[in-house]
Amino acid sequence: MSKQQKLPPEQFEQECSTVWSFPRRGNWMTHNSKYRGNWSPEVVRNLILRYSKEGDTLLDPMIGGGTTAIEAKLLDRNLWCYDINPEAISLTKEALDFDLDNGAKTHLQLHDATEKNEKLKKESIDFVLMHPPYADIIKYSEGKIAEDLSNIHDIDAFCDKIEKVAKEAYRVLKPGRTCAILMGDTRREKMYIPLAFKVMERFLKVGFILKEDIIKVQHNCKATGFWAKRSKEFNFLLIMHEHLFIFKKW
Repeated sequence: MSKQQKLPPEQFEQECSTVWSFPRRGNWMTHNSKYRGNWSPEVVRNLILRYSKEGDTLLDPMIGGGTTAIEAKLLDRNLWCYDINPEAISLTKEALDFDLDNGAKTHLQLHDATEKNEKLKKESIDFVLMHPPYADIIKYSEGKIAEDLSNIHDIDAFCDKIEKVAKEAYRVLKPGRTCAILMGDTRREKMYIPLAFKVMERFLKVGFILKEDIIKVQHNCKATGFWAKRSKEFNFLLIMHEHLFIFKKW
C-alpha cells in the first residue's frame, strides 16, 4: 500500500435516517473525482456495510469511475462489475491498483448493463448496487456509444432501458437480498421531471419491493453559482437532492 494513499477512516459512523448528507467527499485510498458524477465513497461504504457481509458477492453493472470497486475491495467483498464505456473500465483498473491481501476478488468486464450477462448465474448475487446516469444530463461517452444510457434524451426510452437493467438485477439477485440504486431528477423547459420515481416504477414492475427511499443531499454541484442566478431570473428551484432507493427481492 502506497504511503501517499490516505487510509480509510477507522471510525466510520453509518447513517441511520432517510436523509444522507456528505458535505466533504471522502478521498481515502484511490478515490477521486476524475469521473464526473460518480457517487461518493460514503454512500457506497454505507450501503455495503448495511446490506452485505464480508465474503459476499456484489454486483455493480455501471461501475463508472470505480468507487464501488474500491470500497468492495477494502471491505472484503467479492465484486462483479462492468460498464459499457471503455474509459470507465480503464479508470476502474487504475483505481484498483493498490495492494490489499484480504482475498476479495473483482471481476471487471466491458458489458452493457441492459443485456443479460451469461457469466452470472440466476440468484448468484448477494447485493446489487448501482448509480446510473440521469438520462443525458452528463454524456459519458459523448454520443460515441449509441447504447450508452447517458446518450438517451427521451425519458420514456431511457426508462425502457432501465427496466432491462432492473430485470437483469432481479434475475441474478438471491431471494431475500437487496438492490440499491441512486437516481436524480431533471428539468425540461424549466418543468420538473420526476425521473427518479419513473425509474422506481420500473424496478417495482419487474418484481422488486421498495424498502427505503433515502434522500441524498447534493453538495458542490458544478456551475451552481451560474444556475443560482438563472433560478432567480427565470423563477425555478435548483434540484439539490437525489433518491437512493433500496429494493428487496422476496
